[in-house]
Amino acid sequence: MKLFPSGHATHPQWRMAADLALAQVRAQMALPDFAASPRLGLLYITDHYANEAQALLDHVRQALPGVSDWAGCTGVGIAASGAEYWDEPALALMLCDLPPEQYRVFSGVAPWPANWPVQTALVHAEPQTPDLAELIAELAGRTAQGAWVGGLVGGLVSSRQRAAQFAFKAEAPSALNPTSGGVFEGGLSGVAFGPGVACLTRVTQGCLPVASEHHVTRAEQHVLLELDAEPALDVMLRELGIRLDEPQRAIAVVRSTLVGLSQPGDAAVGPTGHLQPDARVRHIVGLDPVRSGVAVAEHLALGMRVVFCQRDTKAARADLVRICAEVREAMEPENLPLDDALQHSQTSVQTLPLAGRRMAGAVYVSCTGRGGGHFGGPSAEMQIIRHALGDVPLVGFYAAGEIAGQQLYGYTGVLTVFVAD
Repeated sequence: MKLFPSGHATHPQWRMAADLALAQVRAQMALPDFAASPRLGLLYITDHYANEAQALLDHVRQALPGVSDWAGCTGVGIAASGAEYWDEPALALMLCDLPPEQYRVFSGVAPWPANWPVQTALVHAEPQTPDLAELIAELAGRTAQGAWVGGLVGGLVSSRQRAAQFAFKAEAPSALNPTSGGVFEGGLSGVAFGPGVACLTRVTQGCLPVASEHHVTRAEQHVLLELDAEPALDVMLRELGIRLDEPQRAIAVVRSTLVGLSQPGDAAVGPTGHLQPDARVRHIVGLDPVRSGVAVAEHLALGMRVVFCQRDTKAARADLVRICAEVREAMEPENLPLDDALQHSQTSVQTLPLAGRRMAGAVYVSCTGRGGGHFGGPSAEMQIIRHALGDVPLVGFYAAGEIAGQQLYGYTGVLTVFVAD
């Protein structure tokens, strides 16, 4: 597996943007470290191009006839290596150097084969799909990773107009959908990967706990009433250092506070003090002084664990750097030869083989509530990833909800790296 060719561009005319990105891809395909004949393409477009989705897909397919299969979707923002595109017409594409027998493009009308071994899957979903949470859990259960982060990765399509999804397979276009031409609206689509495709996935919640976690000992639907047998409102006020008789300050602090929730019996906070990957972060939507309760945007159950979190630029940057460091650490062997270790310590960019392993490409799905504006400047989120991982080919989009494992998240970033041995 070689490096995945990728390109991205912005232009008022979709054809010009496509040709600019295609020129980048072709130039990389001519380089020895990059794949020369990849078969799978990932294509992400901003919603400015949504009405031209079919023409755009047809154009890139014609320009790259050797790329037989395509997947992707629309976003209000899209991501590329070191760059974000918001509120402007733009696209990003990446060509994945994967064996054809190790992936399957799928959609709602053409799911992956029931007897085919799926390790993980990249999923694009329409937010209005009925029973979406149940569908995501069902798909995750059909992967080898199951409910663990990495079973499913992806997000919900975000768009201010047409919410287009791409799913095209040249060998069976009529089976995939006889009328769509590879462009869909509604349901789920994406790419399922077999056991021969090595991936690493990490989730960043973008917030940090302000205190220790608590057990839910009394709750009513969406209202926390008791934490560790103590009034939930009293616990929150104490941990945030606020009082109800100072309403202006209290409102400002509560608005910047989120709640991390785990399933009953599971921990919300890991041994490093960060949120567990499968913890769900939800808004505080109201206070109930009469019952000393705290209302959150999630149905609650006894036995859940709860931790109050702060979401700010500093916390988001620190957590994003953390998951990138975990990816780098997972890529590297515990013991390096002395020459390799010295060479590695002298460079901040590492995409070349290190003891036989390297990152061939990456997909990043982030929340529409994140992006450079939340990280301190234009393209700041993607520049943090590029600085931490090196110059790795990357594409992705800003989603209306993020998918990892069997969970549907919010205000989250899901990073998946393809590992080349």
